[in-house]
Amino acid sequence: MFMAKHILLVTQYFAPEQFRVNDICSEWVRRGYKVTVLTGKPNYPQGKYYSGYGFFKKRREKIYGAEVIRLPLIPRGKTPLMLALNYVSFVLSGLFWKIFTRLQADEVFIYQTSPIMQAYPGIWFAKKRKIPCNLYVLDLWPESFSDITGIRCKWVLKPLEYMVRSVYRRCDRIFMSSEGFADSIISHGGDKGKLVYWPQYAEEFYRPVPPEQADVSDLPDDSRFKVLFAGNIGQAQGLSVLPKTATLLRQNSYRILFCLIGDGSYRETLQQQVQKNGLDADFVFLGRRPAEEIPKYMAKCDASLVSLSKSDIFAQTLPAKVQSSMACGKPIVACADGETQRVVCEAQAGVGADAEDAEQLAQQLMRLIAAPEEERRKMGENARRYFEQHFAKEKLMYEMDSYLA
Repeated sequence: MFMAKHILLVTQYFAPEQFRVNDICSEWVRRGYKVTVLTGKPNYPQGKYYSGYGFFKKRREKIYGAEVIRLPLIPRGKTPLMLALNYVSFVLSGLFWKIFTRLQADEVFIYQTSPIMQAYPGIWFAKKRKIPCNLYVLDLWPESFSDITGIRCKWVLKPLEYMVRSVYRRCDRIFMSSEGFADSIISHGGDKGKLVYWPQYAEEFYRPVPPEQADVSDLPDDSRFKVLFAGNIGQAQGLSVLPKTATLLRQNSYRILFCLIGDGSYRETLQQQVQKNGLDADFVFLGRRPAEEIPKYMAKCDASLVSLSKSDIFAQTLPAKVQSSMACGKPIVACADGETQRVVCEAQAGVGADAEDAEQLAQQLMRLIAAPEEERRKMGENARRYFEQHFAKEKLMYEMDSYLA
């Protein structure tokens, strides 16, 4: 073990919100690091404060053995205006915190999902204390902002590009969750010498579970081929492809059950599309479930769905759902372009269709359903093997130790 350091972990989202940063924090504490977490009040993805939290309530607590400092912020709500206020309020609260805090730390580690401006409190603190600042990029800006909002106006994107350049320039090391991120980061001013590929891992509770040991009572117990989607149900996931896919499968006399676990801004719209097309019998919406329960649902399903919207930025992304599915030893149905489909095919761990292509997705599902049980079992074994070779937690955390040392 290297000499223990005090890490300031900066992330707008933290437990009880379900993000992989929770496990990274817990693992650092287990390894002997002192960790302080600078985060916001939990409100994702519902858009309102979790029970027991408020603008001025629960400013400090201890989670996973780490000291947690919660900055006041405005909940993300359900509208673009509220989301913008949510983003800005975290940064402004971080500015005041940086001015008055007496905290001492050895390193800053920024877990950068959207928005990228959440990095500023960490950058400011690192400059104030003259300590190294590490950025972990899980979402590319301004591309993802433009794709999700549809905004192409240069008067909006230019300031965002300047902000991205300032963030990359002021960080000492930039970790990438996908190798496909390199070109974008470099094109926005990131120094190639700072870049490190460090993919996401799956928590240790993601593992193969024998179906007979999976205590799941809210899934229909029938012989239909079941495909599980677990995660945020938003625009970025490209799930609008599913109703048309289900219709095509019906027309070809294939009956399938799409099992969706999670919540998000697109869930209500998707349910309305399912009802409008008379597909209620082909879908089951299970709502949010603890991440620790997902392997049990995986065990009761035949395949795992990884889906993303069609965009250049998402084609460069490798979502964490790939690692989770591989860890559970399940065949993967990848309805996504670029990096996601490449990894699944390279691992021989499932089938792939282009993003938002319902006809291609239906064809690949029919192929998977018709495949011998032995072939599907082999895909699951390949998935688990690839996970152990490339995405195992212990291996990646030891790599991180070497950088923090």
